Amino acid sequence: MDAAKRLATLNRIRKLSRLMDTSIRIPLTGFHIGIDPIIGLVPGAGDLISTAFSAYIIFLATRFSIPRQDLAKMIFNVGLETVVGTVPFVGDLFDAFYKSNIRNLAILEQHLTVVEPELKEVSDEVYSRQFSEV
Repeated sequence: MDAAKRLATLNRIRKLSRLMDTSIRIPLTGFHIGIDPIIGLVPGAGDLISTAFSAYIIFLATRFSIPRQDLAKMIFNVGLETVVGTVPFVGDLFDAFYKSNIRNLAILEQHLTVVEPELKEVSDEVYSRQFSEV
């Protein structure tokens, strides 16, 4: 995969992670949630849909040759959120606070800082420029 595709993939992972975990600011609190705990309110299907989004993010992360131990941490994060998320209401609160996709994004970015620092730097610059124009 060339640098432009890698950059686009990293930015897609960032956007999806933030959409799922931190895209909605709760007024007067400064706390952010994403659509993950909201989707999780739908009995049965909600947790399945959230897990599918998270699995897609992990799939995209594998394109960066992420080490097995980091991949295992990412899978654990999603698995934990999925299992606890099945508990009505308590699971949705856990989803709002645990934020497995943001945790997984941090794991990927840590890996890229070591392996491909120039990609992460360019990506940071492009990503922050996109949001400063909004």
